[in-house]
Amino acid sequence: MSGSRRVLAYYRTVPEYTARHLSVLEGLEAVRKRPGMYIGSTDSRGLMHCLWEIIDNAVDEALDGHADRIGVTLLPDGSVAVADNGRGIPVDEVPGVGLSGVEVVYTKLHAGGKFGGGSYAASGGLHGVGASVVNALSQRLDVEVDRDGRTHRMTFRRGEPGRFADGRTPSPESEFTPFVTDSELEIAGKVAKKKTGTRVRFWPDPQIFPSTTEMSIEAILGRAKQTAFLVPGLTIVIRDERTSDTLEETFHYDGGVVDFVDDLAPDAAITQTFHIEGSGTFVETVQTLDKDTGHLVPIETERTCRVDVALSWGQGYETTMKSFVNIIATPVGGTHVQGFEAGLSRAMRKLIETNARRLKITAKDPKIEKEDIMAGLTAVVTVSLPEPQFEGQTKEILGTGPVRGIVNKVIGDGLLEVLSSTKRSQRDETNRLLEKIVAEMRARVAARMHKEISRRKNALETSTMPAKLSDCRSEAVENTELFIVEGDSALGTAKLARNSEFQALLPIRGKILNVQKASPADILRNQEVAAIIQVVGAGSGRTFDVDAARYGKVILMTDADVDGAHIRTLLLTLFFRYMRPLVEAGRVYAAVPPLHRIDVIGRGKAKNEVHYTYSEAELSALLKKLEKQGRRYKEPIQRYKGLGEMDADQLAETTMDPEFRTLRRVSMADEEAIRQAETVFELLMGNDVAPRKEFIVEGSEEVDRARIDV
Repeated sequence: MSGSRRVLAYYRTVPEYTARHLSVLEGLEAVRKRPGMYIGSTDSRGLMHCLWEIIDNAVDEALDGHADRIGVTLLPDGSVAVADNGRGIPVDEVPGVGLSGVEVVYTKLHAGGKFGGGSYAASGGLHGVGASVVNALSQRLDVEVDRDGRTHRMTFRRGEPGRFADGRTPSPESEFTPFVTDSELEIAGKVAKKKTGTRVRFWPDPQIFPSTTEMSIEAILGRAKQTAFLVPGLTIVIRDERTSDTLEETFHYDGGVVDFVDDLAPDAAITQTFHIEGSGTFVETVQTLDKDTGHLVPIETERTCRVDVALSWGQGYETTMKSFVNIIATPVGGTHVQGFEAGLSRAMRKLIETNARRLKITAKDPKIEKEDIMAGLTAVVTVSLPEPQFEGQTKEILGTGPVRGIVNKVIGDGLLEVLSSTKRSQRDETNRLLEKIVAEMRARVAARMHKEISRRKNALETSTMPAKLSDCRSEAVENTELFIVEGDSALGTAKLARNSEFQALLPIRGKILNVQKASPADILRNQEVAAIIQVVGAGSGRTFDVDAARYGKVILMTDADVDGAHIRTLLLTLFFRYMRPLVEAGRVYAAVPPLHRIDVIGRGKAKNEVHYTYSEAELSALLKKLEKQGRRYKEPIQRYKGLGEMDADQLAETTMDPEFRTLRRVSMADEEAIRQAETVFELLMGNDVAPRKEFIVEGSEEVDRARIDV
């Protein structure tokens, strides 16, 4: 009983919780109290969202065919101005409200021209809270509307309409007089009767956004560029006046999603860019205001969802996908992306099943997964529909359920129709794509097996490595080196020349497979390529994990002749295509073995001197120097045509000992270097013979025939 009394006594100490404890926030006060509900956060992401809300209103005018130009200006005082040449916000009085359209749009939540469906066929602004939220979170906001031959003007401070006593320059610090009884839409000037448009300038409120928060010009430029792609014919001008060096960029594209995909593609394409369009309808229950009763009543409305998608596959394995609803980006996806992925998977699995015999797919092979299909895919997925349902005001996820099935059908049926074409060019393209997908499936399975093996170089792991690998003893990855050696003859010498503490050796038999030219299925079956991938130990393709690599350096050690150069190029092609992060990290090197050995006869009792040269020019210069000094040397001069011609001491001294050797690092410093590498590898190692033949013919006069081993 004493315990029960203590419990009862405890509950009596809790304050009463009644209706008087509930706060009712009206109008824009709710926005200022809980800004995260409307813009996601109050950091730079939320600040940028405010700008997107204003820009999207202008874009909706362009999307509906009423505007073709939008200007965005970042001003030195921290404010932002957005201008468009659309129809202009209505300035007449809103029936039943008693306020002008401008004041209603900027002060009333859930108010605007995008509810009834009569003003916009499809728009990004849907909840009617965008402009009013920005107003509520701004220290000051000015609106100017050109309409009916006049410029109408209204100003707000933290959402409250009134009038600022400005001097020459408008400022949020100017004296402000709020409207008390009636609001006034000021007539600020006259314009041509046909001129229309809206100009909005707002100063973010420092009470909401930290002083260190600022807008990213890179993000604005990226958003402007993608919008110009999605609304062909629209011109967007971005101007940044925040620094002494004013930046101005203009975006205008007449193409659509096809051009967008071509711009986004990170590597050379193996398919053309496919453009798939379609539409579907669904019935949705909508709450509509009854004019007679003034109450909301549910009405079943038929909606049309239009699908516009472009996609292509590249040689790489990165997936680049952008999705949009009424040209509003949905970075987290939603039902339209789910439908796209489902339709894509359905179509590709059907095609692979039809071509299973040619692709050597058996019942024992695992199921093709979505990630196999999307490897190397670049896609832009756009849908447009009236009043889409988003999950939150930030519009990052589409929630309208029926869209999933519509996009699934449009994409699945459209892809099957295109890729099943009997035209020879399309048939070859389809075959290349299906081989890539099957190869990704097999690479995924192989990568999973690799991950099951411990990355540490212990006895268990060493026993699972290829038998021809001569591993090192050290487990400190940053200090270890893997030499990929050409031929077994050089391997014997290299074993004696290496420091087995940190140098490992993997011999390869002659010229490995050209992975640029071979089909993915052939690549996976090739023992030499498989051994290299297994020994490096970090997977391959898009599953490659550079942090899991078993060696700090990978050194390609081939003969100093034409065949050695060819083998080195084949190896570089493999690393560039399937282990690129290792190259980007600067961990792939090419050994530089000498071409010549010159034994200079010592004078008197002095011992003979040994000199190594690495080019014909260096040899010629050395011989001239010796002749000038009156020194003699043994003839004929030894010309190394292979690593196997050196003894262990010579190989260590010239090529393997870190104290004396020379290595060439293979690197890609920036995106331009990567693009150049893509071009060179495709030219020298790709399937297209004509450009390579032209390159060889044009450069034939520069070849030194004496350097060709025949």
